[in-house]
Amino acid sequence: MSLKLYNTLTKQKEEFKPLEANQVRIYSCGPTVYSYAHIGNFRAYIFMDTLRRVLKTNGYELKHVMNITDVGHLESDSDEGEDKMEKAAKKENKDPYEIAAFYTDIFFRDMGRLNIEKPEIIAKATEHIEEMLNFVKILVENGYAYETSKAIYFDISKLDKYPILSNRNLDDQIAGARVDVDPEKRNPYDFAVWIKAPENHIMKWESPWGLSYPGWHLECSAMGRKYLGDVFDIHTGGVDHIPTHHENEIAQSKGCTGNIPAKTWMHVEFLQVDGGKMSKSLGNTYTLDQLQERSIEPLAYRLFCYSAHYRTKLNFTFEIANSSQKSLNRLREGYLLHTQSEQKIDENEIKEYRKRFLEAVNDDLNMPLATGIMWEVVRNTKKSKQFAQLLLEFDEILGLDIKNSKEYLEKQVKIELPEEIENLINERKKAREDKNWAESDRIRDILKEKGYQVKDTKDSMTIEKI
Repeated sequence: MSLKLYNTLTKQKEEFKPLEANQVRIYSCGPTVYSYAHIGNFRAYIFMDTLRRVLKTNGYELKHVMNITDVGHLESDSDEGEDKMEKAAKKENKDPYEIAAFYTDIFFRDMGRLNIEKPEIIAKATEHIEEMLNFVKILVENGYAYETSKAIYFDISKLDKYPILSNRNLDDQIAGARVDVDPEKRNPYDFAVWIKAPENHIMKWESPWGLSYPGWHLECSAMGRKYLGDVFDIHTGGVDHIPTHHENEIAQSKGCTGNIPAKTWMHVEFLQVDGGKMSKSLGNTYTLDQLQERSIEPLAYRLFCYSAHYRTKLNFTFEIANSSQKSLNRLREGYLLHTQSEQKIDENEIKEYRKRFLEAVNDDLNMPLATGIMWEVVRNTKKSKQFAQLLLEFDEILGLDIKNSKEYLEKQVKIELPEEIENLINERKKAREDKNWAESDRIRDILKEKGYQVKDTKDSMTIEKI
């Protein structure tokens, strides 16, 4: 069964064939750690994790690098404005390194809550200054970069083609669209690979051009080359990376090595909120903590992300998120029901479900189709441990941690409830222990009248606000 992935570079779905027989080398653009990552950011990392899981299911070993941008990401893509790390440090009256360490820890905490596997190599920009400096020196030696009083710029005119990934019109998107262009630039869309630091700039390093610091795009080219070589298999990111960051990353790599660094480029579409753009100015960049405050688990958000293909926009509302939480609980309950049955299922039926599921995920990660097949198994009227085992197989890719379903459901029963409701639940538990089913049903009906839905499995009970 072949794996097909959509390649932004060629604008088509292609059969994936790694450069090396058994290993896949991947680079993923990670966070700029100046603030909390929001759910829009995490859509891209859930995709990244799903891709990892699908590749491993297909028998590949992974060498996966993700960067942490802790220096050099300016406010504007046009290489102007303040470094985001330094701006956050001034706002919080802290050292930039302290800011980076704090938000990096929070980021990986949230990755864990989403059951996202950590890539094999985590590369921080500040720990690769030497590699970046050497990269810039090669660009200058090869005639692809030049010095001004402000920075070392990449000369776009030296390339045979630019842009490559996007179809943007450079005349419409020149670097001066939002700010004044450095008059020393040879071309208005040349970008900074290395920036000379003002006297009050905190994060700066010695270089042949004085105290200075890297441009944003440089780290990915330099660290990708260090760990994965001049050409590797897959590069992932969001669609917002295509027109500037990834175009410039390709340009730098071509100037240094003569190669486009990745064979396949994969990009995740935007997450929208309430049908519109998600932005800090609108106050709708929600974090996982804010979802949990509304009793929406991170894993429910992960399940929600599977409701649309990664290359299509996905609309988030709290109503839909609440539905995803209920769906996750139904999945857990369905899995537990299957674990409690000894009924035997024809192995051919199991094989057919497995085949269809793998065909879906191998078709450019078609997760809406894959989760649809999962629900067919969950809702199958024939209950069987064989189906429970099949769901665990599916979950190796879905990452919803259904093996711990009982623990999750029991934890939800322990949520804060009015004392009257708690007392009724305890009375019902005792009635069930005494096998007084009439009393158990009577209390269930009372709870429903008071706005609480009770669901029973063999060993546990869940309660939801209606």
